[in-house]
Amino acid sequence: MTQARQAAVPRASRAPGAPWRVSLLTHRPAAAEEFYGALFGWEFEPGPGRRTRALLDGQEVAGIGQSPPDRQLPAAWTPFFTSYDVDLAAGQVRLCGGTVAVGPLDSAGEGRTAVAADPAGAVFGLREDKDPATAPGDDRHGLPVWTELITYETERVVKFYEMVCGYDQDPAPPAPDHVTLRADGRPVA
Repeated sequence: MTQARQAAVPRASRAPGAPWRVSLLTHRPAAAEEFYGALFGWEFEPGPGRRTRALLDGQEVAGIGQSPPDRQLPAAWTPFFTSYDVDLAAGQVRLCGGTVAVGPLDSAGEGRTAVAADPAGAVFGLREDKDPATAPGDDRHGLPVWTELITYETERVVKFYEMVCGYDQDPAPPAPDHVTLRADGRPVA
């Protein structure tokens, strides 16, 4: 991002690429709410459709949705990462070999969202908040702060996320074929 572009973009509480929230699709949403409510201190309110919003101190940190009853899908988490410009990031996803599955689209007047997959098939979301001050801004217990991906295509996927999310690599990997990625100097993946 150029300096001129950086100056024109409002500063969110989280750097681009930082975890924004997570979404869980499960056959047992009530059990998930009970478990994660106790574990993280989340409170819940109805969301759109068959979804529930998980809140921490009134701030949305996760969504829990009902899997279609006729489909035998395993429970799955989808991480969402912050972005200053979801439309631009979705274009980067396509240019770097990923797939945009949903969006970018407006999210209930609160911002713009896209759901995509990296070149190895890992699904993730991107979120641009209309009001950057509403983005999670700290590392309190119960907020998403780290995402782990296990892949056979480490080098290719690392380059993808560097281009799409603006990550930097730690100079010294902790182990062979393991990479730590940073957003604005903070480890996030």
